[in-house]
Amino acid sequence: MSLQPSTYSPDIAVPADERVFGTRDLFSLWFSLGIGLMVLQTGALLAPGLGLSGALLAIFLGTSVGVLLLAAVGVIGSDTGLSAMAALKLSLGARGASLPALLNLLQLIGWGSFEIIVMRDAASLLGTRAFSEGSLLASPLLWTLFFGGLATLLAVSGPLTFVRQILRKWGIWLLLAACLWLTWNLFAKADLAALWAQAGDGSMPFAVGFDIAIAMPLSWLPLIADYSRFGKRAKSVFGGTALGFFIGNFWLMSLGVAYTLAFAPSGEVNALLLALAGAGLGIPLLLILLDESENAFADIHSAAVSSGMLLRLKVEHLALAIGVICTLIACLAPLAQYQNFLLLIGSVFAPLFGVVLVDHFILRRRAPGAVTLLRWTALLAWLGGIATYHLLANLYPDVGATLPALVLAGLLQLILGRAFSGVRAPVQA
Repeated sequence: MSLQPSTYSPDIAVPADERVFGTRDLFSLWFSLGIGLMVLQTGALLAPGLGLSGALLAIFLGTSVGVLLLAAVGVIGSDTGLSAMAALKLSLGARGASLPALLNLLQLIGWGSFEIIVMRDAASLLGTRAFSEGSLLASPLLWTLFFGGLATLLAVSGPLTFVRQILRKWGIWLLLAACLWLTWNLFAKADLAALWAQAGDGSMPFAVGFDIAIAMPLSWLPLIADYSRFGKRAKSVFGGTALGFFIGNFWLMSLGVAYTLAFAPSGEVNALLLALAGAGLGIPLLLILLDESENAFADIHSAAVSSGMLLRLKVEHLALAIGVICTLIACLAPLAQYQNFLLLIGSVFAPLFGVVLVDHFILRRRAPGAVTLLRWTALLAWLGGIATYHLLANLYPDVGATLPALVLAGLLQLILGRAFSGVRAPVQA
């Protein structure tokens, strides 16, 4: 599929006649992005402390709230036709949007590398199990290059080709088959009634489980408009995104909880992977492993979009360069300590989009408005939300920080935006 240059330009709105994504396209995309090995492993984190019933409730509530916020931010992309970081100029100003664009670039390169590492480690483990430790198919370097190359190829092809030619035609059906097989295997081999009656050990408060669950959909807030700007209608964007991500994320995270309690009570990642590999000769897990490359695709493509806004280069060229960088990082750099840095950067985006949601839907009432040089009221509201997040995370960790920070930042934006509605920087960008 050939794409017009304007389609790839982060700063230029996608023309109405090039917005081709309908409900089915967006459902396929976000169902796929809601599935992955990291989703299964996140569910495993909740299992010991909350038990099956408590974990499923935390996942249901956290995912429900999270997908509503995610889909609402997606509507901003379809309203404006702009990429995620370019749309921030409407709320923060031209200069104000540069900081989140840079932070988004850094975190996406990190997460893209981390996704490649997750896929590499899982494939190496399965290769060792199926063959031997010295086998070529157990080589970490081979799998790093394979998954890095696959994710880069998808990112260069762009979202229109990826969603319409791969996901919608056959990818989503393979994923559905894999999820159904894993579910059938669970019901056939596990005593779910006994697991349901078994309480968690109390090592994780319910609020923390909710915070972990809601963090999954909210982690996509800085990316979603990069794809929803191709949506035909706001209604399709909201419905397809919310339903697709909810079903995929709730389903896979719940399987992660149940498989951990039933077959890998130690909670170790390798034990969970080996338990999953025992279902259907490992084919369902292999399909989910390949699907993880779609998450890396989204990280690399959106990193290219963010850097394209800063560097004014073609997104497809930047996607190739960033894919190579992510693959090299996955080959050479240990990311154990870098994860904390990634989580620190990620903490700024939940309050940021509290500001953006209030500004777009309440203050501007979905009208584009003028792009000013700097909107200091929005920056103050954002900083207030970040401070709230870290205050709660450090002093009251059992309460959860993500949703309160988002809500408070939105309230500050509402108050400051209305109080200083006539104050704008005079220079336009």
